[in-house]
Amino acid sequence: MGADDQSTVRASDAEAAPTAAATPGLVVIFTRGQPACAPIPLGDGAIVLGRASADDTVVVDDEQVSRRHTRVVLSGQGLQITDLGSRNGTFVDGEQVEEQVFPSLPRLLRIGGTLLRFTADVAPFQRGGVLEHVDEVVGPTLRQTRERIARAGARGETLLLTGPSGSGKELAARAFHAATGRGGPFVAVNCAAIPEGLAERLLFGARRGAYSDANADAEGYVQAAHGGTLFLDEIGELDASVQPKLLRVLETREVLALGDTRPRKVEFRLCAATLRDLQAEVAARRFREDLYYRIGRPEVRIPALTERLEELPWLIAAELRRDGARLAPGVSLVESCALRAWPGNVRELLREVRQAGLSAHAAGRAVVTASHLAPSAGLDITEVAKRTPAPVELRRIAIEMALRREQGNVTRAARSLGMHRNQLRRWLVRHGVDAAAFAGTGAGKDSGAAKESS
Repeated sequence: MGADDQSTVRASDAEAAPTAAATPGLVVIFTRGQPACAPIPLGDGAIVLGRASADDTVVVDDEQVSRRHTRVVLSGQGLQITDLGSRNGTFVDGEQVEEQVFPSLPRLLRIGGTLLRFTADVAPFQRGGVLEHVDEVVGPTLRQTRERIARAGARGETLLLTGPSGSGKELAARAFHAATGRGGPFVAVNCAAIPEGLAERLLFGARRGAYSDANADAEGYVQAAHGGTLFLDEIGELDASVQPKLLRVLETREVLALGDTRPRKVEFRLCAATLRDLQAEVAARRFREDLYYRIGRPEVRIPALTERLEELPWLIAAELRRDGARLAPGVSLVESCALRAWPGNVRELLREVRQAGLSAHAAGRAVVTASHLAPSAGLDITEVAKRTPAPVELRRIAIEMALRREQGNVTRAARSLGMHRNQLRRWLVRHGVDAAAFAGTGAGKDSGAAKESS
């Protein structure tokens, strides 16, 4: 295993300070109503953005952009942005500017109908743009993470994925599985959804007669993953009583089903994912230290959506085209989405964009704008609090946002709110709120061991 894989891998952060080897710059991510991915390095001198072809001008082919629209200068004092008397104005992170110096890189620049993201290093964007697949979009930021995952799949037997909810950990786990080259089964298990007391039977199987209702042999998830990859999502939620047995399976490559007298050989790769800080869980004695040391390296962090803004216009456009819909994203929609926090990441974005598309369609509009987006979409609870001062209503909005973000999963929603799941269930009953209404297409409930997209 290489040295790179022995430590946490963090994707490049657009707001991070440039290093000596990095080349800060801009990336065109949306122009003329279409997603794009065109890098623009920022050198020592000034660059001008506009439609005119000149030595000092980077041409932006957008009818809403003036001939000489905006000057951008990066110096030791920071980033200076000056509007050059454009007819449509220059906007930084949604605010119009005439001339302003920013001590650190902002997130977004809008000129005319074109959006550009700031990045601490344009090199990854110069090596390749955004790739669209059937089930996902992969941009340069995420591609660097996937390269680490591919190396882990080729070299090792385990991988720990960390990162926020909805960032795409199951897709990353499938990429790990593909990189192993084994071609066997991919078995995904949501540890948080395993009913209490059933973890051992579901993971390791049971022989007929092992308990009163065991009328036949039952294969466990570990046996089902033989020859392939076992993906344990939310492994931090795994019942403490089965953690020693999982460790033994990983060390001996043998599994003993409930009621069996002889262990059976199994061969699989393990990919685990967690939202929790497992080191903190170990310190609090909620997670076994020896199991953590067995599965905790290499660790790869999946970057949040706000760190991968180049993917956002492609995700929005693809969602609005889904099921044959003829809807197009407007620049205001993409800008508004790019400036929101999206605590639920890609999962939350797609759900809210889908709803915005339905609102636009109902109004007879072919272009979806920011006005069709729900006011609370993509905001964290502190932003909602600023807009909703009433405590009771704020609590309801916070709970509904958590349920929507976790697709109706009560256990995960309760954890994100810092409350016990039974407390949340009582609140739902008292106020007549159906968690299943937030599940969406194909979402899992909080009972049963069904897998959930991460």
